[in-house]
Amino acid sequence: MDAPKEVQPTGEFECQLCGLTAPYMYYGPKPPNSCSVMLLEEAYVMKDPFTPDKNKFIILGSHCSLCSRSVCVGTECSLFYSKRFCLHCVKENLKAFPLEIQEDMDKRKPQ
Repeated sequence: MDAPKEVQPTGEFECQLCGLTAPYMYYGPKPPNSCSVMLLEEAYVMKDPFTPDKNKFIILGSHCSLCSRSVCVGTECSLFYSKRFCLHCVKENLKAFPLEIQEDMDKRKPQ
């Protein structure tokens, strides 16, 4: 069996809300070298720079399922509720979300 190959960055992810940029190595639901991991969304993924383990990765972000903006997974930019939503779309469609998410959004301070 061959050892997993080092995956090189394929592009640069940029959050369209906060401006976070980072090189990503993969976009999709099944990151390379992760045999048993299947993400619930197509996401931008990078190798975890804090560990030598090639199987560890960090999810950078994805696309908002309503407006298609690239958004990071930061709580100030997006949330995941069966799909990824940017906070702009969550606020515009708040009544369509469950009460728990509506209450969570009410607790957040306006930026």
